[in-house]
Amino acid sequence: MSNTLLKVDGLKKSFSIPDGMFGKKKMLKAVHDVSFHIPEGKTFSLVGESGCGKSTTGRLISRLLDPSEGEIWIDGEEISQRKEAQLKVMRKKVQMIFQDPYASLNPRMKVRDIIAEPLAIHTNLSRAERYQQVSEILEIVGLSEYHANRYAHEFSGGQRQRIGIARALILKPKLIIADEPVSALDVSIQAQILNLLKDLQSEFHLTYLFISHDLSVVEHISDHIGVMYLGTIVESGPKEVIFANPKHPYTKALLSSIPIPDPRLRRERIILQGDLPSPVNPPSGCRFHTRCPIAKDLCKTTEPAVHKDDGKGHMVACHFVEY
Repeated sequence: MSNTLLKVDGLKKSFSIPDGMFGKKKMLKAVHDVSFHIPEGKTFSLVGESGCGKSTTGRLISRLLDPSEGEIWIDGEEISQRKEAQLKVMRKKVQMIFQDPYASLNPRMKVRDIIAEPLAIHTNLSRAERYQQVSEILEIVGLSEYHANRYAHEFSGGQRQRIGIARALILKPKLIIADEPVSALDVSIQAQILNLLKDLQSEFHLTYLFISHDLSVVEHISDHIGVMYLGTIVESGPKEVIFANPKHPYTKALLSSIPIPDPRLRRERIILQGDLPSPVNPPSGCRFHTRCPIAKDLCKTTEPAVHKDDGKGHMVACHFVEY
Protein backbone atom coordinates (compact mmCIF):
# COMPACT_ATOMS: atom_id res chain seq x y z
CA MET A 1 0.00 0.00 0.00
CA SER A 2 1.31 3.47 -0.89
CA ASN A 3 2.61 5.70 1.89
CA THR A 4 0.79 8.96 2.56
CA LEU A 5 2.95 11.89 1.47
CA LEU A 6 0.50 14.71 2.25
CA LYS A 7 -2.17 14.74 4.93
CA VAL A 8 -4.39 17.76 5.61
CA ASP A 9 -6.63 17.67 8.69
CA GLY A 10 -9.22 20.30 9.65
CA LEU A 11 -7.56 23.08 7.65
CA LYS A 12 -9.10 26.55 8.04
CA LYS A 13 -8.17 30.00 6.81
CA SER A 14 -9.89 33.32 7.50
CA PHE A 15 -8.88 36.76 6.26
CA SER A 16 -9.61 40.03 8.01
CA ILE A 17 -10.99 42.53 5.49
CA PRO A 18 -12.29 46.13 5.83
CA ASP A 19 -15.99 46.61 6.56
CA GLY A 20 -17.01 50.14 5.65
CA MET A 21 -15.05 53.34 6.05
CA PHE A 22 -14.68 53.53 9.85
CA GLY A 23 -11.92 50.99 10.39
CA LYS A 24 -14.19 48.06 11.15
CA LYS A 25 -13.15 44.56 10.13
CA LYS A 26 -15.00 41.41 9.12
CA MET A 27 -13.77 37.86 8.58
CA LEU A 28 -13.76 36.19 5.18
CA LYS A 29 -13.82 32.40 5.73
CA ALA A 30 -11.92 31.19 2.68
CA VAL A 31 -11.21 27.59 3.78
CA HIS A 32 -13.36 25.74 6.31
CA ASP A 33 -12.44 22.37 7.81
CA VAL A 34 -10.75 20.79 4.78
CA SER A 35 -9.29 17.30 5.21
CA PHE A 36 -7.77 14.89 2.71
CA HIS A 37 -4.61 12.88 2.06
CA ILE A 38 -2.53 11.99 -1.00
CA PRO A 39 -0.60 8.71 -1.28
CA GLU A 40 2.93 8.98 -2.60
CA GLY A 41 3.10 8.99 -6.40
CA LYS A 42 -0.61 9.80 -6.88
CA THR A 43 -2.63 12.83 -8.04
CA PHE A 44 -5.37 14.42 -5.94
CA SER A 45 -7.39 17.12 -7.69
CA LEU A 46 -9.44 19.90 -6.10
CA VAL A 47 -12.25 21.19 -8.32
CA GLY A 48 -14.95 23.80 -7.92
CA GLU A 49 -16.15 27.24 -8.95
CA SER A 50 -13.98 30.33 -8.73
CA GLY A 51 -13.94 31.55 -5.14
CA CYS A 52 -14.48 28.13 -3.55
CA GLY A 53 -11.10 28.18 -1.77
CA LYS A 54 -9.13 25.63 -3.78
CA SER A 55 -6.21 27.94 -4.65
CA THR A 56 -6.08 29.20 -1.06
CA THR A 57 -5.85 25.57 0.07
CA GLY A 58 -2.86 25.05 -2.22
CA ARG A 59 -1.12 28.12 -0.86
CA LEU A 60 -1.75 27.01 2.71
CA ILE A 61 -0.17 23.62 2.04
CA SER A 62 2.87 25.25 0.44
CA ARG A 63 2.95 27.69 3.41
CA LEU A 64 2.77 30.73 1.18
CA LEU A 65 -0.12 31.50 3.55
CA ASP A 66 -0.35 30.72 7.27
CA PRO A 67 -3.33 28.54 8.28
CA SER A 68 -5.75 29.79 10.93
CA GLU A 69 -6.38 26.25 12.20
CA GLY A 70 -5.64 22.66 11.25
CA GLU A 71 -2.68 20.42 10.55
CA ILE A 72 -0.55 19.90 7.46
CA TRP A 73 1.61 16.78 7.38
CA ILE A 74 4.21 16.44 4.61
CA ASP A 75 6.37 13.33 4.47
CA GLY A 76 5.62 12.60 8.12
CA GLU A 77 6.34 16.12 9.42
CA GLU A 78 3.74 18.60 10.70
CA ILE A 79 4.44 22.05 9.25
CA SER A 80 1.37 24.20 9.91
CA GLN A 81 2.95 26.20 12.75
CA ARG A 82 6.55 26.34 11.59
CA LYS A 83 8.19 29.72 11.19
CA GLU A 84 9.78 30.84 7.93
CA ALA A 85 13.29 29.94 9.03
CA GLN A 86 12.14 26.39 9.82
CA LEU A 87 10.47 25.88 6.45
CA LYS A 88 13.59 25.87 4.28
CA VAL A 89 13.98 22.08 4.30
CA MET A 90 10.27 21.62 3.55
CA ARG A 91 10.42 23.95 0.56
CA LYS A 92 12.83 21.57 -1.17
CA LYS A 93 10.14 18.89 -0.95
CA VAL A 94 7.20 21.05 -2.07
CA GLN A 95 7.13 23.21 -5.18
CA MET A 96 4.37 25.06 -7.07
CA ILE A 97 3.38 25.49 -10.69
CA PHE A 98 1.31 28.65 -11.07
CA GLN A 99 -1.64 29.50 -13.30
CA ASP A 100 -0.10 32.37 -15.25
CA PRO A 101 3.27 31.23 -16.63
CA TYR A 102 4.26 34.78 -17.56
CA ALA A 103 3.40 36.50 -14.27
CA SER A 104 5.26 33.81 -12.31
CA LEU A 105 8.55 34.33 -14.21
CA ASN A 106 10.83 37.30 -13.54
CA PRO A 107 10.93 39.32 -16.80
CA ARG A 108 14.36 40.75 -15.89
CA MET A 109 16.05 37.37 -15.54
CA LYS A 110 17.17 34.95 -18.22
CA VAL A 111 15.63 31.49 -18.20
CA ARG A 112 18.90 29.93 -17.04
CA ASP A 113 18.93 32.12 -13.92
CA ILE A 114 15.21 31.70 -13.21
CA ILE A 115 15.56 27.93 -13.10
CA ALA A 116 18.92 27.97 -11.30
CA GLU A 117 17.76 30.33 -8.53
CA PRO A 118 16.32 27.56 -6.27
CA LEU A 119 19.65 25.73 -6.54
CA ALA A 120 21.49 28.88 -5.46
CA ILE A 121 19.24 29.15 -2.38
CA HIS A 122 19.05 25.51 -1.32
CA THR A 123 22.37 23.96 -2.42
CA ASN A 124 26.11 24.63 -2.36
CA LEU A 125 26.61 23.88 -6.07
CA SER A 126 28.92 26.09 -8.09
CA ARG A 127 27.48 28.24 -10.87
CA ALA A 128 28.79 25.84 -13.52
CA GLU A 129 27.16 22.90 -11.73
CA ARG A 130 23.87 24.76 -11.40
CA TYR A 131 23.82 25.66 -15.09
CA GLN A 132 24.59 22.05 -16.00
CA GLN A 133 21.51 20.92 -14.08
CA VAL A 134 19.46 23.64 -15.77
CA SER A 135 20.49 22.31 -19.20
CA GLU A 136 19.47 18.79 -18.18
CA ILE A 137 16.07 19.82 -16.82
CA LEU A 138 15.30 21.93 -19.91
CA GLU A 139 15.79 18.84 -22.06
CA ILE A 140 13.49 16.84 -19.80
CA VAL A 141 10.61 19.34 -20.13
CA GLY A 142 10.91 19.55 -23.92
CA LEU A 143 13.10 22.63 -24.35
CA SER A 144 16.84 22.86 -25.04
CA GLU A 145 19.99 24.57 -23.80
CA TYR A 146 19.50 27.09 -26.61
CA HIS A 147 16.50 28.51 -24.73
CA ALA A 148 18.45 29.08 -21.50
CA ASN A 149 19.89 32.44 -22.57
CA ARG A 150 16.56 34.05 -23.45
CA TYR A 151 13.96 36.02 -21.49
CA ALA A 152 10.42 34.93 -20.59
CA HIS A 153 8.72 37.33 -23.03
CA GLU A 154 10.44 35.59 -25.95
CA PHE A 155 8.46 32.37 -25.41
CA SER A 156 4.93 31.20 -26.13
CA GLY A 157 2.51 30.43 -23.30
CA GLY A 158 3.15 26.69 -23.51
CA GLN A 159 6.91 27.19 -23.49
CA ARG A 160 6.69 29.52 -20.50
CA GLN A 161 4.73 26.90 -18.60
CA ARG A 162 7.44 24.34 -19.41
CA ILE A 163 9.93 26.77 -17.89
CA GLY A 164 7.76 27.01 -14.79
CA ILE A 165 7.65 23.22 -14.59
CA ALA A 166 11.43 23.06 -14.97
CA ARG A 167 11.86 25.52 -12.10
CA ALA A 168 9.54 23.41 -9.93
CA LEU A 169 11.47 20.22 -10.77
CA ILE A 170 15.01 21.50 -10.36
CA LEU A 171 15.15 20.71 -6.60
CA LYS A 172 13.74 17.18 -7.14
CA PRO A 173 10.67 17.75 -4.94
CA LYS A 174 8.34 15.04 -3.71
CA LEU A 175 5.11 17.09 -3.93
CA ILE A 176 4.11 19.53 -6.67
CA ILE A 177 1.10 21.80 -6.22
CA ALA A 178 -0.20 22.68 -9.69
CA ASP A 179 -2.60 25.64 -9.43
CA GLU A 180 -4.63 25.81 -12.67
CA PRO A 181 -1.46 25.05 -14.68
CA VAL A 182 -3.21 24.77 -18.07
CA SER A 183 -6.20 27.12 -17.80
CA ALA A 184 -4.34 30.00 -19.52
CA LEU A 185 -3.28 27.83 -22.47
CA ASP A 186 -4.89 26.83 -25.77
CA VAL A 187 -6.63 23.46 -25.76
CA SER A 188 -4.00 21.77 -27.94
CA ILE A 189 -1.22 23.07 -25.69
CA GLN A 190 -3.16 21.98 -22.60
CA ALA A 191 -2.97 18.37 -23.76
CA GLN A 192 0.80 18.63 -24.27
CA ILE A 193 1.37 20.05 -20.78
CA LEU A 194 -0.91 17.47 -19.14
CA ASN A 195 0.88 14.62 -20.91
CA LEU A 196 4.22 16.12 -19.85
CA LEU A 197 3.06 16.25 -16.21
CA LYS A 198 1.97 12.61 -16.35
CA ASP A 199 5.28 11.55 -17.92
CA LEU A 200 7.25 13.45 -15.28
CA GLN A 201 5.17 11.88 -12.51
CA SER A 202 5.99 8.43 -13.82
CA GLU A 203 9.68 9.19 -14.32
CA PHE A 204 10.34 10.95 -11.00
CA HIS A 205 7.61 9.35 -8.84
CA LEU A 206 6.04 12.74 -8.16
CA THR A 207 2.95 13.40 -6.09
CA TYR A 208 0.55 16.08 -7.37
CA LEU A 209 -2.05 18.30 -5.79
CA PHE A 210 -3.80 19.47 -8.96
CA ILE A 211 -6.15 22.47 -8.73
CA SER A 212 -8.61 23.16 -11.53
CA HIS A 213 -12.14 24.25 -12.40
CA ASP A 214 -12.15 22.12 -15.58
CA LEU A 215 -13.50 18.63 -14.94
CA SER A 216 -12.39 17.30 -18.33
CA VAL A 217 -8.80 18.23 -17.44
CA VAL A 218 -9.18 16.70 -13.99
CA GLU A 219 -10.51 13.45 -15.46
CA HIS A 220 -7.39 13.13 -17.60
CA ILE A 221 -4.81 13.47 -14.84
CA SER A 222 -6.39 12.53 -11.49
CA ASP A 223 -6.40 9.44 -9.32
CA HIS A 224 -8.63 10.96 -6.63
CA ILE A 225 -10.91 14.03 -6.72
CA GLY A 226 -12.18 16.42 -4.07
CA VAL A 227 -15.11 18.70 -4.97
CA MET A 228 -15.04 22.04 -3.10
CA TYR A 229 -17.89 24.42 -2.46
CA LEU A 230 -17.59 27.63 -0.46
CA GLY A 231 -14.42 26.60 1.36
CA THR A 232 -15.24 22.99 2.17
CA ILE A 233 -15.02 19.60 0.45
CA VAL A 234 -18.54 18.30 -0.23
CA GLU A 235 -17.56 15.07 -2.00
CA SER A 236 -14.37 13.14 -2.65
CA GLY A 237 -13.42 9.77 -4.00
CA PRO A 238 -11.56 7.90 -6.72
CA LYS A 239 -11.89 9.47 -10.16
CA GLU A 240 -13.84 6.55 -11.57
CA VAL A 241 -16.39 6.69 -8.73
CA ILE A 242 -16.91 10.45 -8.93
CA PHE A 243 -17.51 10.44 -12.67
CA ALA A 244 -19.59 7.25 -12.79
CA ASN A 245 -21.68 7.68 -9.65
CA PRO A 246 -21.66 11.21 -8.16
CA LYS A 247 -23.77 11.58 -5.04
CA HIS A 248 -23.71 15.25 -4.03
CA PRO A 249 -26.09 17.58 -5.94
CA TYR A 250 -23.27 20.06 -6.53
CA THR A 251 -21.02 17.39 -8.05
CA LYS A 252 -23.87 16.29 -10.31
CA ALA A 253 -24.36 19.87 -11.49
CA LEU A 254 -20.64 20.28 -12.26
CA LEU A 255 -20.52 17.03 -14.23
CA SER A 256 -23.62 17.95 -16.22
CA SER A 257 -21.81 21.06 -17.52
CA ILE A 258 -19.05 19.09 -19.27
CA PRO A 259 -19.50 19.46 -23.07
CA ILE A 260 -20.03 16.25 -25.04
CA PRO A 261 -18.03 16.26 -28.31
CA ASP A 262 -20.64 14.18 -30.18
CA PRO A 263 -23.58 16.47 -31.22
CA ARG A 264 -25.87 13.44 -31.46
CA LEU A 265 -25.59 12.83 -27.74
CA ARG A 266 -27.43 14.94 -25.22
CA ARG A 267 -27.01 15.26 -21.47
CA GLU A 268 -29.53 16.73 -19.10
CA ARG A 269 -28.02 19.96 -17.84
CA ILE A 270 -28.52 20.86 -14.18
CA ILE A 271 -28.73 24.63 -13.84
CA LEU A 272 -28.05 25.90 -10.33
CA GLN A 273 -30.17 28.83 -9.25
CA GLY A 274 -28.70 31.90 -7.61
CA ASP A 275 -25.11 33.02 -7.09
CA LEU A 276 -22.33 31.62 -4.95
CA PRO A 277 -22.89 33.01 -1.41
CA SER A 278 -20.31 35.27 0.15
CA PRO A 279 -17.63 33.55 2.26
CA VAL A 280 -17.91 36.54 4.60
CA ASN A 281 -21.39 35.38 5.61
CA PRO A 282 -21.80 31.73 4.55
CA PRO A 283 -25.23 30.11 4.88
CA SER A 284 -26.07 28.24 8.06
CA GLY A 285 -26.45 24.47 8.03
CA CYS A 286 -25.39 23.02 4.69
CA ARG A 287 -23.51 25.69 2.78
CA PHE A 288 -25.03 24.50 -0.50
CA HIS A 289 -28.69 24.65 0.58
CA THR A 290 -29.35 28.08 -0.99
CA ARG A 291 -28.76 26.60 -4.46
CA CYS A 292 -29.53 22.93 -3.92
CA PRO A 293 -32.48 21.47 -5.90
CA ILE A 294 -33.24 18.88 -3.19
CA ALA A 295 -32.74 21.05 -0.07
CA LYS A 296 -35.18 20.69 2.84
CA ASP A 297 -35.63 22.49 6.16
CA LEU A 298 -33.04 20.26 7.81
CA CYS A 299 -30.38 21.55 5.38
CA LYS A 300 -30.96 25.15 6.50
CA THR A 301 -30.24 24.49 10.17
CA THR A 302 -27.92 21.49 10.47
CA GLU A 303 -24.50 20.97 8.94
CA PRO A 304 -24.48 17.58 7.19
CA ALA A 305 -22.43 14.73 8.55
CA VAL A 306 -19.84 13.06 6.34
CA HIS A 307 -21.04 9.77 4.88
CA LYS A 308 -18.36 7.30 3.82
CA ASP A 309 -18.37 4.27 1.58
CA ASP A 310 -15.17 2.77 2.95
CA GLY A 311 -15.10 0.04 0.32
CA LYS A 312 -14.62 2.61 -2.43
CA GLY A 313 -13.02 5.48 -0.50
CA HIS A 314 -16.03 7.66 -1.34
CA MET A 315 -17.03 10.53 0.96
CA VAL A 316 -20.11 12.79 0.71
CA ALA A 317 -21.30 15.59 3.00
CA CYS A 318 -25.07 15.55 2.40
CA HIS A 319 -28.12 14.76 4.54
CA PHE A 320 -29.83 12.76 1.82
CA VAL A 321 -27.05 10.70 0.27
CA GLU A 322 -27.70 7.01 -0.41
CA TYR A 323 -25.08 4.41 -1.35
